[in-house]
Amino acid sequence: MDIELARTFLAIIEAGSFVRAAERLNVTQTTVSARVRSLEDQLRRPVFLRNKAGVTLTVAGEQFLRFAPTLVQVWERARHQVALPVGRRAVIAAGGELTLWDPLLLNWMVWMKRTAPDIALQTQVGLSDGLLRQVADGVLDLAVVYSPRQWPGLRVEMLTEETLVLVTTDPSTACVSGPDYVYVDWGADFAAHHGLNFPQFSNPGLSIGLGPLGLDYIIQVGGTGYFRKRVAQPYLASGRLHLVPHAPEFPHPAYAVYPEGAENDDLEAALAGLRTVAQAEEPQPRNGSAPAESARHDINLDAPVPVE
Repeated sequence: MDIELARTFLAIIEAGSFVRAAERLNVTQTTVSARVRSLEDQLRRPVFLRNKAGVTLTVAGEQFLRFAPTLVQVWERARHQVALPVGRRAVIAAGGELTLWDPLLLNWMVWMKRTAPDIALQTQVGLSDGLLRQVADGVLDLAVVYSPRQWPGLRVEMLTEETLVLVTTDPSTACVSGPDYVYVDWGADFAAHHGLNFPQFSNPGLSIGLGPLGLDYIIQVGGTGYFRKRVAQPYLASGRLHLVPHAPEFPHPAYAVYPEGAENDDLEAALAGLRTVAQAEEPQPRNGSAPAESARHDINLDAPVPVE
């Protein structure tokens, strides 16, 4: 099937009409209509119903919507795989949740550049379920996520098991409460644990979706929040942060997810890099001060590469 038919189908849904879709695609409305007719001829079903408000999907259109984004994504993936950058022999497409990119996946990209420079990388940020679907559909080679749900055909490997601890700049703080508490969104599992342990505190004054930003914030202005224990440790040692006594600690493992039975040397090299950086020591202080959460790991590039 002409991939432009799927692109046009998605553009119409996004724009809400044939006219606006034609403007976005920089083609005529006649071209858009012709592509829709061709798509419907191939599917042997109508996909749109036109009305004064625009267009709505038929039952067949709703079914095709489940597959159209994957068709476009897989085509783009194939196009990039065929058109390799100069000096590269393969492409690895990887995705990760936002809070995993710094430092884990950033360090992985550095490792790949130094250890496997002939492999091109395509990276993206996304939500766990969306990333898993792209791995299952073949759009991504691997994804790194927190708490992945089981997905047929995908293998899940734990990379690192961290602990979230409640820390504060005020040593008199005794619990999760008050206007200085910063809620960091560490994902669905953390939200569930947090809600069970602190049901009375469901409306924090500040919510942040990125751990490094939350930690930098409370270091600058003061406050309390849950952060990775290993990252907070230098601040605890220097006295800039304090553990809140008797506060519950929550597990926070990260996992690599990739297709089962993927016997691919390039994928194995990428996984070896993830294992290496996940096991690396925590960063050293920068400029004589405790490191922020976004500080880099020191990676021993001369260490043996563990490939399963």
